[in-house]
Amino acid sequence: MASQNTHYLFLPGWQGSPDDHWQSHWQRSLPNSSRVEQEDWNNPDPHGWIAALEREVAVARAPLILVAHSLGCITVTRWTAQAPLASLHKVRGALLVAPADVERANCPEALRGFAPISRELLPFPSVLVGSDNDHAASASRALQLAREWGSQAAILPGAGHINVKSGHQRWEQGFAYLFRLQRQIEQLERLQA
Repeated sequence: MASQNTHYLFLPGWQGSPDDHWQSHWQRSLPNSSRVEQEDWNNPDPHGWIAALEREVAVARAPLILVAHSLGCITVTRWTAQAPLASLHKVRGALLVAPADVERANCPEALRGFAPISRELLPFPSVLVGSDNDHAASASRALQLAREWGSQAAILPGAGHINVKSGHQRWEQGFAYLFRLQRQIEQLERLQA
């Protein structure tokens, strides 16, 4: 699955992804992987988070696949809406897992600065994986975001926020969605060749 010509860039959400989170496991498992490090994981600043993503993309030497969780998904879409074309062209696709609905009524105060959510189509292939019992975004909201972003969508039954708390430490099954994204990217690149 992993391509030697691709770099996997992980974008954790609010409070980061601890060592036992699936993002950390995947980062250790996939070659050519790194993560966007934020200055403050607990008090996220949208401008700072977007700038950190842009810095990582700008210095990337290989095509990127973004692997985002929760607030990391919202960061990707906000970055995409304002990123330089040169940076956008470096991204082959994005896996967006359990996006955080920062516009919901019960959204934690620390995340409200990320509203409004970008409604722009993503300029690269994407797969969104949500859950039918995620406190951060309902299944219907996840499907709405997928439509707006042009993402293929999958809603998992009973998966919660797809994090350590909901029992997704290694989340080996999640690699199927990364496979799906990579097949989508390859098909698109063959059509454009």
